[in-house]
Amino acid sequence: MTQVETPHARVPLAGPAVRTDVPGPSSRRYLERQEAYESNARSYPRRLPIAIERAAGPFVRDVDGNVYIDFLTGAGVLALGHNHPEVVDAVRRQLELYCHGLDFPTPIKDEFVSVQLGLLPPEMHGRTRIQLCGAAGENAIDAALKLCKTATGRGDVVTFHGGFHGSTHSTMALSGLLAQKEPVANLVPGVHFFPYPYSYRCPLGLTPDTCAAGCLAYLERVLTDPNGGVPRPAAVLVEPVQGEGGVIPAPPEFLQGLRRLTLELDVPLVVDEVQSGCGRTGRWFAFEHAGIVPDVVVASKALGGIGMPIAAIFYDERLDVWEPGAHTGTFRGNQLAFAAGAAAARIIVRDGILDHVRELGAYTLERLAPLPERHPFVGDVRGLGLMLGIELVDVETGAFDGRRAATVQRLALERGLIVELGGRDDCVVRLMPPLNVSRAVLDDGLTILEEALDLAA
Repeated sequence: MTQVETPHARVPLAGPAVRTDVPGPSSRRYLERQEAYESNARSYPRRLPIAIERAAGPFVRDVDGNVYIDFLTGAGVLALGHNHPEVVDAVRRQLELYCHGLDFPTPIKDEFVSVQLGLLPPEMHGRTRIQLCGAAGENAIDAALKLCKTATGRGDVVTFHGGFHGSTHSTMALSGLLAQKEPVANLVPGVHFFPYPYSYRCPLGLTPDTCAAGCLAYLERVLTDPNGGVPRPAAVLVEPVQGEGGVIPAPPEFLQGLRRLTLELDVPLVVDEVQSGCGRTGRWFAFEHAGIVPDVVVASKALGGIGMPIAAIFYDERLDVWEPGAHTGTFRGNQLAFAAGAAAARIIVRDGILDHVRELGAYTLERLAPLPERHPFVGDVRGLGLMLGIELVDVETGAFDGRRAATVQRLALERGLIVELGGRDDCVVRLMPPLNVSRAVLDDGLTILEEALDLAA
C-alpha cells in the first residue's frame, strides 16, 4: 500500500481556511482507499469527506492544507480540543513508565480514580464505587445493567424513546434507533420503551409546559399498575440530555420525578452520561442540573482527556454485590487514559472551565434564538452548556428535514466548520465545540453556521 502525499505539512495551523474543493485531491485519494479497504459500516467520512493530517486546539487540518473549526470534537470526546499540551505531556510521562495494567492498582490509576470521585456531588462521596470497563461507553452500559440485574435479581429494563446507548448487540436493544436494529434479529429481551419529554414534539401530544409531567405520569401509571404489563424492572436507563437523539435536555422536573419514582419502587436509576458528562453541559455531570443523586452513572468519551479510550461506571456501594470477574475487559487498565483523564479533569477545575461552558452556552443560545424568525425551516434551538442543537423542519408540513440539515452541514464544511447531525432523520445540526473554546473562535464558527443556514434557505 503506497503512502498518499501530504504536500502542506509545514503550513501553520490556524483557521478556518479552505483553499480547495471539499474533498481536496489528497483527501479524495485517501477516501477512495478507505472505500476500497474498509468496512461499509464506516460513517463520518460519508458526510464529512476529509482526510485529517493534523489537529490542535479547536482546529483540524486536512491533507490538502484546509483548516476547519471543529465543533464535532470526536463526537464529544475532546473536551479540551485536540492535543492539549499539558495533557499530552501527562501521557508522554506515563508512556515512559507503564502503559497497561489490567485492574492492578497503579499510582496513576489511583490518582485518576481519586480525581473522578472527588468531582462527584458531595452526596455521593464516601458511598460510590467505580468499575473501569472496556474502552467504549457501550461496554459501560453493559456493565451498569449487569450490575443492576445482579443486585436486584430482576431482568427487565426501562428506557426511553429517542435514546441512544451504543451499537453493540445489547445496547442496540436499549436504543430507539430502528435502522440499526432491523437487520439484526433476536436482540436482548425485556426492554420497555417509554416517552421521553421531547417538548418541541411531545410524544404524548402535550404542550411544552406539560410534556414532562405527562411523560412522567404515564410511566408511573404503567409501573404501578398491576395490569400494566411491565414487571418491576432491574433498572431505569435515561440520558439527562439525549445526544444522538437530537440534543434534547430532560427538564429538571422530569429527572426529579423519575428519581422519586425509582426510589419509591426500589429500582436503580442509571444515567447515561457518556456524551453529556465531563463538563459538556456546564456541570461535571448533566444530572447535577436537576439536583438528583442517581444510583449508577455511566461515563466515557471525554473521560479520557484527549481521546484516550476509557469507560467507567460510578455506582452506589449497596449495589456492589457481583462476584470477582463479573465484568472484565483487557483494556480496563489503560494507564495512558488514566494519565490523560486525570490531567484534563484538573485543568477543567483549575481554569474554571465549567463556568466558561455555562457562560458561552447561554451566549450561544441567545445568539441563535432569532433563527426561527429569520428562517421558517428552523423549528427549534436548544441545548445545555456547549451541547447544542438546531432542528430543521419542512416549512409546509413541519416534518423532520434531514435533507436540508445535510445541506447545511456540507455548506458549513466548505466554509471551514465541522458540525454533526443527529435526531430523527438526522434533522438536527449539532454543535459540540471544545469546552475551552475562546469567544472569538466560537463567534467565527457561529458566523459560518449562520452563513450556511442563509445559503440553505
